[in-house]
Amino acid sequence: MNIDHYEKHHREAMSGASALDVTRGVADQPIVNPAFVRRRRPQLTTEQFVEGILARDIAVLSQAITLVESNNPAHYSAAQQIIEGCLPHAGQSIRIGITGVPGAGKSTFIEAIGGMVAGQGHRLAVLAIDPSSERSGGSILGDKTRMESISTDPRVFIRPSPSAGSLGGVARKTRETVVLCEAAGYDVVFIETVGVGQSETAVHSMVDMFMLLQIAGAGDELQGIKRGIMEMADSIVITKAEGDNITRAELAKRQFENALMLFPTPESGWRPHVFTSSAYTGTGLAEVWAGVDEFLSFVRANGFYASNRNRQNQYWMRETIDDALRSNFYNDPEIAALLPLYRDDVLADRRSPFSAAHELLEKYYKK
Repeated sequence: MNIDHYEKHHREAMSGASALDVTRGVADQPIVNPAFVRRRRPQLTTEQFVEGILARDIAVLSQAITLVESNNPAHYSAAQQIIEGCLPHAGQSIRIGITGVPGAGKSTFIEAIGGMVAGQGHRLAVLAIDPSSERSGGSILGDKTRMESISTDPRVFIRPSPSAGSLGGVARKTRETVVLCEAAGYDVVFIETVGVGQSETAVHSMVDMFMLLQIAGAGDELQGIKRGIMEMADSIVITKAEGDNITRAELAKRQFENALMLFPTPESGWRPHVFTSSAYTGTGLAEVWAGVDEFLSFVRANGFYASNRNRQNQYWMRETIDDALRSNFYNDPEIAALLPLYRDDVLADRRSPFSAAHELLEKYYKK
């Protein structure tokens, strides 16, 4: 091929070509396979929910808890029917509330003692309450990650729930969740709260024993003693008692024991015991659990165990009534329409907050 012929061929080949030309490729492919068909899980009836829970089906139990925790009014009736169906099969577990100062290692402690308890033949449910963001309302719900060694144990069920701004960081529906877990055959239930600093009354009113975790070596240990939380505690555990911290943990134990002597005798008649333990080395865990057995034997013998559960049932009946009334009030269409007007009056100092509240309540009651 001579040079003139080559140049002619090259010009013909490049005619109309541009650096901006785009080579035509294949047509855009759909992101989702068009042959894919989403299979929705069939909605169970309340009878099927109860049957699945009693058969210890973890998937059904999880679905039922989600239904109970739902704020959708349409789910309320079904959730209550499930609870009623499970109630005759509940009430046989040991309910233990666990709280503590931030950094006390609540999740690590529960992982260690939970593994030991499951190893003794118990079935353990851990209801871990995650703090919800005040801004977004979201929660990390990462307790299964923190309790890695027991999260895969078939004898252990871990259910993280958002606190949703409820008192003391306790999820609003935790009490009902306890009933479902007991019906599913879990004979030990741990309820881990967000931590000291908020009122722990709610968790104290749903457990048989209240355990307070503390740490040593973080300054003046007595700074961590708050009278309200100490009066509710049935057992105090000084965590992280290992290595160079053992001496400080023993000192903190004596300080707490001395402080408890100044408190009046609790209604249960039980003087709280103080233990030291290490989730890392495993020391002290057997003693802590032996203290649980000792406490339960004591309160069962003197009748406090039964009377305390009866009082708790009455408390939660009142709480449920209060919750239903509050929800009904704020979801009332007329009240919802008036609230912004009264709020503006309060902000502009045209009404006091108290008179605005009373007027709204009067309108609600007169309907």
